[in-house]
Amino acid sequence: MIPLSWYMALAAILFAIGVCGFLTRRNIIIMFLSTELMLNAVNLNFVAMSHYLESMNGQVFTFFIITVAAAEAAIGLGIAVSLYRSSRHTVHVDEINELKG
Repeated sequence: MIPLSWYMALAAILFAIGVCGFLTRRNIIIMFLSTELMLNAVNLNFVAMSHYLESMNGQVFTFFIITVAAAEAAIGLGIAVSLYRSSRHTVHVDEINELKG
């Protein structure tokens, strides 16, 4: 059986990769992918702890996180496509200034 610490270390590495990808890349699609990677690292933690504690709470909460992540991806990619189709024709965050008030 794989120890719990290995799952926690893997989730921490995945979360760190997601944070680095979100902070260093300026492409909005890569930023969405990095956010999804961070959410999946949290899901891995919840499932591993749920299995370790023999409770279903973490696994149920993971389904809610997956639902919110799917909605976030759909809305975020819809916004990205609409911004691309506008006069900008770019998905780089630095060049998009239409959302400024």
